[in-house]
Amino acid sequence: MATSSNYWEDLRKQARQLENELDLKLVSFSKLCTSYRSSYSSGHDQQARDSRSESFGPFQDNMLVSMTSEVEQLLTKLSVFNDKMAEYTNSPGALSHNAALMHTLQRHRDILQDYTHEFHKTKSNFLSLREREDLLGSVHRDIESYKSSTVVNNRRTELFMKEHEHLRNSNSLIDNAISIAMATKENITFQRGMLKSIQTRVTTLANRFPAINGLIQKINLRKRRDSLILGGVIGICAILLLLYTFH
Repeated sequence: MATSSNYWEDLRKQARQLENELDLKLVSFSKLCTSYRSSYSSGHDQQARDSRSESFGPFQDNMLVSMTSEVEQLLTKLSVFNDKMAEYTNSPGALSHNAALMHTLQRHRDILQDYTHEFHKTKSNFLSLREREDLLGSVHRDIESYKSSTVVNNRRTELFMKEHEHLRNSNSLIDNAISIAMATKENITFQRGMLKSIQTRVTTLANRFPAINGLIQKINLRKRRDSLILGGVIGICAILLLLYTFH
C-alpha cells in the first residue's frame, strides 16, 4: 500500500511540476503574441508596419515556433501523467480511496483542459492577426505597385504627347516650306515664260539688226549667271529651312 501511495504521490508531483512549467510557458507565449499584437495595432501606416515587421523578424518567429513546440510537448506529457493517474485510480489497491483520488484526478484534468484551451485560443488569435497583417500588407504592396506603374505610364504618355506635338509642329513647318517652294516655283516658271517671250522678240530683232547680236549675247550670259545665282540662293534657303525644321 505504501508503494502504491508513493507511486500516486510521484505522479501528482510530476503533474504539478508540468503544470507549473506550462503556466510559465503560457504566460511567456501570451506576452510574445501580445507584443506582436500591440506593435501591429500601433502601426497605422505602412512605414510603421514595415518597421514593426523588421523588429519582429526571423528571431521572434523562431522564438514563437520554439515556444509553441515546447508548450505542445508539455501538454502531451501532462496528458500522459493524467492517463497514468486515471489507470491508478482503477487499480485494486486504490479502491478504498477512490473518491478522493477521482476528485484530485478531475482537478488535474480541468487544469490540463484550461491550459489546452488557453494555448489554442492564444495561438489562434495570433495566427488570425498574422494572416490579417499579411493580407493587408499584400494589398498595400499591390496598391503601391499600381500607383508606381500608373505614374510611370502617365510619364510615358506625357512624353509621347510631347513627341507627337513636336512632330505635328515639324509637319506644319514642312508644309509651309513646301508651300513657299511651290509658290517660288510658279513665280520662276512665270518669269521664265516672260523671259522666253522677250528672248524671242529680241532674237527676231537681232536677226533684223545684226549689230545688236553682240549685245543680246551679253544679255544672255548675264541672264544665265543670274539664274545660277538665284538657283543657288533658293537651294541654300531651302537647306537652311530644313535644318531649322528638324533641329
